[in-house]
Amino acid sequence: MKCPACNSQDSRVLDSRPVEDGTSIKRRRECPVCGKRFTTYEVIDSVSIAVVKRDGRREFFDRHKLMLGIERACQKRPVNADDVATAIETELQNSLVTEISSKEIGELVLSHLKDIDIVSYIRFASVYREFKDIDSFMEVIKSLAKKKRRGAKAEGEEQK
Repeated sequence: MKCPACNSQDSRVLDSRPVEDGTSIKRRRECPVCGKRFTTYEVIDSVSIAVVKRDGRREFFDRHKLMLGIERACQKRPVNADDVATAIETELQNSLVTEISSKEIGELVLSHLKDIDIVSYIRFASVYREFKDIDSFMEVIKSLAKKKRRGAKAEGEEQK
């Protein structure tokens, strides 16, 4: 690390500790040439992800927008929207994709909500999938009920 006082290309780390939120590391350094002490912060460099909208426009991934949609679906439900958003953001960062469609992000949200809370899943699906009528809405509810019955039967057979 370059010294801010004398521009020496070398420095010695005296102390390292994580910052409170755990997203970076604070390092106290000392220049061996001039003796100046200074602080640096080390953070993970994340890949910027472009989201391709339905109309073809591209914009940068916005965690805040993701949170708003999830929070609406999870309102007054026992679901931590921040945990869901963090899981999705982490999954996107770990996948190393640089471009993803808004449809794929919506499907990721649905898959996470389906495992956590069915009511939140249905709320999000009703907006995301743009149900045109009550029949399309009922179709999703019936498919969820079938899966739940199959899961209950399989669980009952395991207990025997």
